[in-house]
Amino acid sequence: MKSLGWIMALWATCLAWSGASAQNNADAQTLKFNQLLRVVDRLYVDTVDVARLTEVAIIRLLEELDPHSVYLTREEVQEANEPLEGGFFGIGIQFNILGDTLMVVDVIPGGPSERVGLLAGDRIVTIDGENVVGIGLTNTGVRKRLKGEENSIVKVSVFRGRYLLEFNIRRGMIPIHSVDASYMLEPGIGYLRLARFAATTVREFEQALRQLKEEGLEDLIIDLQENPGGYMGAAVELADHLLDSHRLLLYTSGKEARANESYHSTPDGLFQRGRVIILQNESSASASEILAGAVQDWDRGLIVGRRSFGKGLVQRPIPLQDGSMVRLTIAHYYTPSGRSIQKPYRKGENYRAELYDRYDTGELFSRDSIRVTDTTRYFTKERHRLVHGGGGIVPDLFVPIDTSVRYAYFNLLMAKGVLLDYEFYHVNRHRAALRERYPAFRQFKENFEVTPEMIREIVQKGEEQGVAPDDKLLAPVLPELKRYLKALIARDLWGMNEYYKIINEGNAPLRAALKALRDGSYEKTLKTTENKPRAKQ
Repeated sequence: MKSLGWIMALWATCLAWSGASAQNNADAQTLKFNQLLRVVDRLYVDTVDVARLTEVAIIRLLEELDPHSVYLTREEVQEANEPLEGGFFGIGIQFNILGDTLMVVDVIPGGPSERVGLLAGDRIVTIDGENVVGIGLTNTGVRKRLKGEENSIVKVSVFRGRYLLEFNIRRGMIPIHSVDASYMLEPGIGYLRLARFAATTVREFEQALRQLKEEGLEDLIIDLQENPGGYMGAAVELADHLLDSHRLLLYTSGKEARANESYHSTPDGLFQRGRVIILQNESSASASEILAGAVQDWDRGLIVGRRSFGKGLVQRPIPLQDGSMVRLTIAHYYTPSGRSIQKPYRKGENYRAELYDRYDTGELFSRDSIRVTDTTRYFTKERHRLVHGGGGIVPDLFVPIDTSVRYAYFNLLMAKGVLLDYEFYHVNRHRAALRERYPAFRQFKENFEVTPEMIREIVQKGEEQGVAPDDKLLAPVLPELKRYLKALIARDLWGMNEYYKIINEGNAPLRAALKALRDGSYEKTLKTTENKPRAKQ
C-alpha cells in the first residue's frame, strides 16, 4: 500500500509539473510576442497600427487550430449574438431598399413603430435629420442607423402618399424568432420549422408544440433544413422533449475537466410518444446535428433528406478586454451511440468547399455516393441499426437534390432583388383589393394565381436590372417562380406560417416524410436491424 501511495504521489507531482511546464511555456511565448510587438512599434520605419497587428496575429493563430475557432471584433460580437440571444434593440420594421428609397415592408406587431403609427408602404426619407434618399443606402447602413440603445429615440420622416409625416420612435427589444413556422399539415400530422438554436428556442418550441397538440397533433415533422445550429443546450433540451427519461443525449470530451460532460433526458418531455421525423440537408449543422443524432441513435424517429454538414466541435466564448471575443474549440461532442460526426479539416484546404465536393462526387443525387471518414460500425441503442460517424448525420431516408431544372435565370432574379421588389410594389398597389378578394388565407391559397402579365412585368424588371430575358431558362422554373411569388404575397398579407404553407408545396423532403408516415415505410425503416452486437455504448 505504501508503494502504491508513493506511485500516486509521484503521478500527481508529474501532472502538476506538466501543467506548470505548459503554463511556463505559454508565458514565455507571450513575453516573446510582447517583446516583438514593442520593438516593431518603436523601431519600424513606418507608423504601424499595433491593434491591427495584434488582431492579425490572433486570427492567424486560430487558423492553425480548426475552422470553428474564430476571433470576433467587438462589433462582430454584437452582430453575431443577436440571433442567438433572440433579439436586439430597434424600431420594429421589415424594410426594403427600392430604387434607392427606404421602404417599410411590414411593421412588427406590438413593436415600437406600430405603437407610433408607422405603416407598411411608408417611405423613410430622413433618419435623425440625415437624408437617406439617393445616397446609395445599404441594408447594413439602415440597420446601423435604426438600431441603438434601449429606450433611446430615433427620429424618422416618412412620405405617406403625398404627405410628409414625422415620428419619434423609442427603441425597444425586437424579437428574432427561432420557430419560423408551426402548423398542421393534415389531421394528426404537425409541422414545425426551426431556423436556429438560440436563447428563446426552447420556449418557442414548447409554445408551438402545445398549440399543435391542442389541434390534434399525433405525429411531428421537425424541419431543420438550412439550420446552422447555435446553442448546444437548446438542442439538448429539445431532444429531452422527444425522448423518455434517463436516456443519454450527448457527451463531450475535452482537455479541461468541465469540458467533459454527459447530458441525459428527464421525465418531463412534451412529446415522448408519437412518430417523429427530422428533415435535414447539407446545411444543417452543429446543434441541428445534436438533435438529429439523439433521435436517430435512440430509434426515436427517422432522419429524412441528405447528409448533414458535419460539425462535431464545441466552442466556448472567451471575452477579451476590449469587448472582442474568441470562440475557442474546447471539446468534441459525441452522439449517444458514441460517434463523432465532425468531418475532416486539414490546413490549406477549403473546409466549407466540401459541400460543393458533394455535388461533384454525386452524393447529392445518390445515397450510394455518400462518403464517411470513420469506418467504425456504430449501432443505434434500441434496434441496433447501423449508423455512421465521421462527416455528419447520414439520413435514414435519402432525398436527392433536384437537378432536373437549371435555376440560373431564377437565381439571377433573386440576386438582383427583382422578385422581392416586385412583390412589394404589387402588394402595395393592390393590398386593399387583395384583402377584399381573399379575406381568408384558405381562399387565397386555393384561388390566387400568378398571371402571365405579372410574369411579363417581372421579366421586364429583371431586364432593367441587367438580367437578360431567356425564355428557355424561364419556362422550366416557372412553377417554382410562381410558387415563390405567391408565398411572398401570402407572407406580406398574413405571416410566416402562410408563407411556408405555400413554399412547402415544393419541399421534396417534406413530401417524402409524409409518404413515410402514410405508407408504413416509417415503421419498416425503424424495424430494420443489423443483428450485430452494439458498438461504442
